[in-house]
Amino acid sequence: MSVSLTLKNICRRFIKDNEEFLAVDNVNLEVTQGEFLTFLGPSGCGKTTTLRMIAGFETPSSGQILIDGVDITNVPANERGLGFVFQNYALFPHMTIFDNVAYGLKIRGESGETLAQKVREALALVGLSKAEHRYPNQLSGGEQQRVALARVLVLRPKLLLMDEPLSNLDAKLRLHMRTEIRRIQQTLGITCLYVTHDQKEALTMSDRIMVMHRGKIEQIGTPMQLYEDPATAFVADFIGQANLIEGKLESIESDGFGFISVSGRKLRARLGKQNPPTVGESAYLVVRPENLRPDAGSENFPVKVVNRLFEGDRIDYHVEIPGSTQTKPYSMSVPFLPGTTLIDVGQEIQAAFTPLAGVIIKR
Repeated sequence: MSVSLTLKNICRRFIKDNEEFLAVDNVNLEVTQGEFLTFLGPSGCGKTTTLRMIAGFETPSSGQILIDGVDITNVPANERGLGFVFQNYALFPHMTIFDNVAYGLKIRGESGETLAQKVREALALVGLSKAEHRYPNQLSGGEQQRVALARVLVLRPKLLLMDEPLSNLDAKLRLHMRTEIRRIQQTLGITCLYVTHDQKEALTMSDRIMVMHRGKIEQIGTPMQLYEDPATAFVADFIGQANLIEGKLESIESDGFGFISVSGRKLRARLGKQNPPTVGESAYLVVRPENLRPDAGSENFPVKVVNRLFEGDRIDYHVEIPGSTQTKPYSMSVPFLPGTTLIDVGQEIQAAFTPLAGVIIKR
C-alpha cells in the first residue's frame, strides 16, 4: 500500500520552569493509505502534541512531516486538507444539524443542490439522516459526536485526525461509537489517526497501535502483536494486565524459546522478538493473568494466595511468590463455572502456564 503520512525525526521542545524538555522526542513513523493507527499512552506522553503537529496546530522544533511525499511541515493548518475531530464537539448551537455539517462547504464557496447532496450523504453515513432539521441540544452526546464527525467527513479530508473523541461519553455510548467510527472509516477507506489513553479503544479499533511514553515511541504493531509480544515492560503493563515476574535468562533454544530462572526454578517460555535479553541478563517473564492457572500447565512455580475477588464470570486471585522481593502481588484470573472449587486466601499452590503463554523480555 502507498504511504499516506511520514514523520521524520519529529521533535517538539517546550520551556517549563525555565528548563527545556522534549514533549516529543525523535518520532519516526509511516502510515499507509486507509490505515487506522492509534496513538496510545498515558497523559503527558506526547501523543496529542504529535497529532497537533500533524494537524498544523503546533510547529515541530525539528524534523519533517510529509503527506503523500509532500513536505507540509510549514504549511498552515487550513491548507493541509486534513480533518480534525476534537474531544469537545464544538457544534454551533443556533444552527440546525444540516447547517452545522454544511458550514465548511459554505466557507469553501459551495452552495445549492451539490452542497445539499454532500451534507445528506455525510449525515446518512453517520446514521443521522432524519436529524438534519434538529438542533444540537436536541441530540444525545453520541449523536452530537456523530454530527461533529459528519462535519469533518463532508469535506473529504486526506487524513482524519481524532483526539480522544469519546472521552465525554458514558461507557455504553463509547462502546457503540467505537464500532461506528471504525465502520465509517472502513466504508470510506480513509486514513485515520486516533489519540486515546483507553487501551480497550485502541485494541478494538486499530489496524496498528503506536504506544508512546515520555515523548518516545515504545512500540508500534498490531493489537495482537503488542498484546502477545510486548517489547518493553511498559508496553506489557499498559496494554491489558500483565504479570512481570523478575528472573534471569539462563539459556536460549533454537526454536525461539528460552529458560528463565524464577525463585530457583527454570521455566520455559517464548523469547520476545522485539527486545530479547541475552543469556545471563536480568529479565521479565510476562504472563497475562488469564494465562496463569492453578496446577494447569507444564511450567509452574509456588505461590501463596493473598486475596480473592469474585468478578461474576471469573475469579481473580492475587498471589505472591514466597521469598520474592517483588512487593506488588501477581494476578491469576480463573473462569467461574458452577462447581468451581475456590482457593482460600493464605493457601499455597502451584501457579502454572504453558510455554507459549509466557514471553521473556529485557528488564
